[in-house]
Amino acid sequence: MRHFSFTCEEENAGERVDRLLPSLLEGVSRSYLQKVIKDGGLSVNGKLAKGSLNVKEGDELELDLPETVSPEIPAEDIPLDILYEDSDVIVVNKPKGMVVHPAAGHYTGTLVNALMYHCGDSLSGINGVMRPGIVHRIDMDTTGSVIACKNDAAHISLSEQFKEHSINRVYKTICLGILKDDEAVIDAPLGRLQSDRKKMGIVSGGKRAITHIKVLERFRDYTYIECRLETGRTHQIRVHMASIGHPILGDTVYGNASSPLNKRFNLSGQTLHAEVLGFKHPRTGEYVETVAPLPEYFSHLLDILK
Repeated sequence: MRHFSFTCEEENAGERVDRLLPSLLEGVSRSYLQKVIKDGGLSVNGKLAKGSLNVKEGDELELDLPETVSPEIPAEDIPLDILYEDSDVIVVNKPKGMVVHPAAGHYTGTLVNALMYHCGDSLSGINGVMRPGIVHRIDMDTTGSVIACKNDAAHISLSEQFKEHSINRVYKTICLGILKDDEAVIDAPLGRLQSDRKKMGIVSGGKRAITHIKVLERFRDYTYIECRLETGRTHQIRVHMASIGHPILGDTVYGNASSPLNKRFNLSGQTLHAEVLGFKHPRTGEYVETVAPLPEYFSHLLDILK
């Protein structure tokens, strides 16, 4: 446990304590501090405090930060398709069927296991023992670009970019039916469904979600499209496309689970590929963009449809 003590100065009086502390602690994100505070790690003038507390001049702040625990997850020599790598970040092209990070009962064969072998100890620890280096994720059956961070400073920078929706994220997918308009925008809020907490849906009062759609090619019963995320919500493209009556080909959660199309095309899960990932480099500030080539199954499917 690391212990920190601070005295609130005049220039910081009136600030929320969860906004003040990140400016005092280098390399520690606000979201992580909020979790620590929620777990009882902060006291002000000897009393447990909430992150929403507005501090006053002279207040004595005491903060206990847990030591970063080394992941008890095996490093595995799993080949990685690396799109970009330097001392701060690594972008990989995730294959279909690979889970991004371990979860209870599933501790091997994930992207994290592969990254731990490739990067050694050079992965950020902000997201804890189960998700070292992981800033964002894509679904198991979604392929394409995933970025991981090698230090906490890079992690904080990328987390803020994802939060601000400044990351350039472009996906390729095939949907059922023919889209009439060449371009469209879906602006519909997403949230957990009360009837099934594992699924997302269009929910009044949910988080705003915006998907920009561009038609690339129309086939007899399907449309090949590009989707650019203005926001990045869980299952955003899958839910948005299903909401307009054009679910993604192969999506058994938001489409038709018993669809004969899955057998016809030998599909396992949604036909969705995270092609472009563009971000501001956390150290240099320069724009970096990676492009993940379409997986073989996707290109073969396009050939069949043509």
